[in-house]
Amino acid sequence: MVEVFKTDVDSSVTARQLITAIVQELDGCRANFDLEDCDRILRVCREAGPVDAETVIALLHRYGYAAQVLEDTVIPTFTP
Repeated sequence: MVEVFKTDVDSSVTARQLITAIVQELDGCRANFDLEDCDRILRVCREAGPVDAETVIALLHRYGYAAQVLEDTVIPTFTP
């Protein structure tokens, strides 16, 4: 399962620190940031079961950063 978050993390050093904290606190999770994206994306992946979004948000908050789940947007396509 993958959960995607919009964050206000703006430093690669901070991103690495947060990834370390996520991996240590959330058993079986992997994480990565895309700071080039306008939403400064955080992706958290867990192979066995869902990612607890509230735990990830709380963890970032403890470090002084904000995060919110980035909702999927489905764009309908037209087929003639």
